[in-house]
Amino acid sequence: METVFTKYGTKNLKNKPKYLKAKIPKGSNYNSIKKSLREKNLYTVCEEAKCPNLGECWDQKTATMMILGDTCTRACKFCHVKTGNPKGLLDKDEPRKASEMVRLMSLKYLVVTSVDRDDLEDFGAGHFAAVVNQIGSDHPDVKVEVLIPDFNGDTEAMATLANSNPFVIAQNLETVKRLTHPVRDRRAGYEKTLDALKYYHDFYPQIVTKSSLMVGLGETKEELVEAMQDLKNAGVSIITFGQYLRPTLAHLEVQRYYELSEFDHLKKIAYDIGFEYVASGPMVRSSYKAADYLNFIENKK
Repeated sequence: METVFTKYGTKNLKNKPKYLKAKIPKGSNYNSIKKSLREKNLYTVCEEAKCPNLGECWDQKTATMMILGDTCTRACKFCHVKTGNPKGLLDKDEPRKASEMVRLMSLKYLVVTSVDRDDLEDFGAGHFAAVVNQIGSDHPDVKVEVLIPDFNGDTEAMATLANSNPFVIAQNLETVKRLTHPVRDRRAGYEKTLDALKYYHDFYPQIVTKSSLMVGLGETKEELVEAMQDLKNAGVSIITFGQYLRPTLAHLEVQRYYELSEFDHLKKIAYDIGFEYVASGPMVRSSYKAADYLNFIENKK
């Protein structure tokens, strides 16, 4: 029997479902890594975003690092990152810091992400490439996944990033076509993201592409299926689904919380459409257990 997508009104959203409560990260491995990072003045997105999956990922030698500063030039309505104009400011030591983080944490897999940097001529693509190249030089066995901005659709900037040859290039569609605006900043776009993902797939087929969708913003099942099909047509191999959670009262309201069975159903649909790897669950985020895809590939051999 097909899973029914339930509908909750906003009056039912006062209490989050129990499955949205995560365990506080702890243990000798977590504490040791955190101490080492602070001594070197290094920070992971995992900590700063208070990610519920932090302990689980760190135990699997996976982490996420944010580069290009903490100020985004865009203002998406779901995101809690500070918005403003960084005025071209760059930490040119970040490639070395990223490499040091890999060493300190004994990482096997690093996800590198960033804010949008429309203030930079190449939108930050060269800085991304420098980080990937540094890690590749210092730690050739470590896989790097990049979760990138759209670089405003600039193919020269996109080529700069892709030529550093990351293991996975991810750019998030975030939501369905109808809700792209107001969910995302006006400078972002449904088609712009699809075009970027297709560019990487067509011109750099050796690099796996990935995208993510949030649920609970008012989308329908049919719209989610349409988004999945559009992503598959763009050549995307990996897709993730997670529950949208409202960062502050100034951000978009959660329209409803999905049941666990609905996440399972979305996963089944995605596999039926033809995605190679799918992660789906209320606490799943784009970089959640990102190295699982690497394990998946190795187990297929």
